[in-house]
Amino acid sequence: MKRDFISITDFSTKEIETLLSSAGRLKKGAGSAMPLKGKTIALIFEKPSTRTLISFASGIHALGGFPLTLQSENLQWKRGETIADMARAMSRYVRGIVIRARRHADVVELARYSDIPVINGLTDLEHPCQVLADLMTIWERHGRKMSELRKLKIVFLGDSNNVSNSWLLLAGMMGLHFVLACPSGYDPDSNLLRQARQLAIGSGGRLEIVHDPQVAAQGADVLYTDVWTSMGHESEESKRQEAFRPFQLNAALVTKAKPHVLVLHCLPARRGEEITDEAIDGPHSVVFDQAENRLHIQKAILLRLMVKN
Repeated sequence: MKRDFISITDFSTKEIETLLSSAGRLKKGAGSAMPLKGKTIALIFEKPSTRTLISFASGIHALGGFPLTLQSENLQWKRGETIADMARAMSRYVRGIVIRARRHADVVELARYSDIPVINGLTDLEHPCQVLADLMTIWERHGRKMSELRKLKIVFLGDSNNVSNSWLLLAGMMGLHFVLACPSGYDPDSNLLRQARQLAIGSGGRLEIVHDPQVAAQGADVLYTDVWTSMGHESEESKRQEAFRPFQLNAALVTKAKPHVLVLHCLPARRGEEITDEAIDGPHSVVFDQAENRLHIQKAILLRLMVKN
């Protein structure tokens, strides 16, 4: 039976731990077989992409498959074909689909009518592949043990966006301490937050929403930020810059955290806005290791969904 990866909650906590271990082995070059040999994976992009596109295409190629990159405006989808019809047809041609879309509902619909696995490469609601790469980056530096990760204070500074949404759910599932520091009025979706808190009850996770970045950063083990204006919110840019300015990840904020704090950013970065050069290029930064781990975790996801165990 085919499986999709649309939300971070589509994998169990045990499966996530297995994915981390698998990605770690792949990063070390383990396994010479090409399990996707002869298989085509479609990559549909409705939004611009650098890391998602390149890491998936490179990962598919390394596993022996062919990454068929498709810009949405070149598909009949944008000329009125239904998502259901597109899904049924593509299921006859390719082994799986990775899609980066504007609307989460479109990805859900694509998965509903596809006979092949569908992977969410980013929507307006979630970015599950990104947060698995983030978790892997932290996991690598804390003994590759989930028990150690559960002792950490992980702070996300800025917008309640698709990345922080997936982090709330991930932290709730895995029993992590996650703090979202955002301006008042930019709180996460109430339904998603309710779901994350329900998950945290069962796992022992601790989720906090705060509106003071100085308080949030105090004693943090991880400081993470993202752009203040995500794709689709460009008309709000000037308003957002004013609201988010106190949440900039800079050297002063890093000093509030623990001495060995990790600085993360999912990229692309608007240097001088949400993060300074000093922070992203400084000794605490693992931003480009984080970017590299997109490749390894996505290879592990592809193997999990598209290769029979």
